[in-house]
Amino acid sequence: MTRDRNPTRQDNAARIRAEMLDSFDEELEEEIDDERLAHLLDDASDHPEVSTLKRSVYFKELFRLQRELVKLQDWIQTKGEKAVIIFEGRDAAGKGGVIKRITQRLNPRVCRVVALPAPSEREKGQWYFQRYTPHLPARGELVLFDRSWYNRAGVERVMGFCTEDDVEEFFRSAPEFERMLVRSGIKLIKYWFSISDHEQHFRFEMRIHDPLKQWKLSPMDLQSRVRWEAYTKAKESMLEHTHIPEAPWWIVEANDKKCARLNCISHLLTQFPYQEVVRPEVELPARTHHPDYCRTPIPDEMHVPKRF
Repeated sequence: MTRDRNPTRQDNAARIRAEMLDSFDEELEEEIDDERLAHLLDDASDHPEVSTLKRSVYFKELFRLQRELVKLQDWIQTKGEKAVIIFEGRDAAGKGGVIKRITQRLNPRVCRVVALPAPSEREKGQWYFQRYTPHLPARGELVLFDRSWYNRAGVERVMGFCTEDDVEEFFRSAPEFERMLVRSGIKLIKYWFSISDHEQHFRFEMRIHDPLKQWKLSPMDLQSRVRWEAYTKAKESMLEHTHIPEAPWWIVEANDKKCARLNCISHLLTQFPYQEVVRPEVELPARTHHPDYCRTPIPDEMHVPKRF
């Protein structure tokens, strides 16, 4: 039996480059998918591409920022910092897209996403903030909330799932709750993603016509179109009552998805005094060989069929 030849340094370099390109292709696939969505609508030409960025510029900046996010992650883990990032905004405003780009290259043990479902009957009987507190970070963790306790000031208020007294109590409690988090050592950053009525309508139409995206449309999403003005008033009231020095709101203009992603990530990085963590050089140890070692054959029926 002939033994496979050992790969040369040149072979390894080619493989490493191919793996890196494959990783970049994940992001390219996302962008191609966006283009595919645009062509699903007959009237797509009536809604021209709003991005002012060339694709090459977008990818170059995104990968640069993602490298910085890795440095931020290492710094948070090494220094034992704690951070909470809240993402709120209109339905279809692009919150999920920016969260995906932030977490794409990060360690899920350090950076995790919290997206809670509707409260259970038991949770409805708890202190309002109680269902969120178990998800707060420990030392060395970064937590991204894809919607948060601000549901009370938004969807719950507009849809009548709570009383106006509940909302007023929330406006009294939320700033104090957030000040407690900050005093405990948690860095709290809050983003509101803002899009126009016309842009949200277009994105909903794309989801309706795309079987791969229809799961993103919930009854609550559809009601957000009907109650656009009510949501606007609720948002304005929320910002007025909860924009505090310890945890201010930051508004992300999100009609241009690509710019919104880059602007948000770039701003997020400026909120931390992070530095690159110098790590010792890693050397791959040699594999130990035993002359009597023999791999046990795997039965053919256990293999996944090779269809590609």
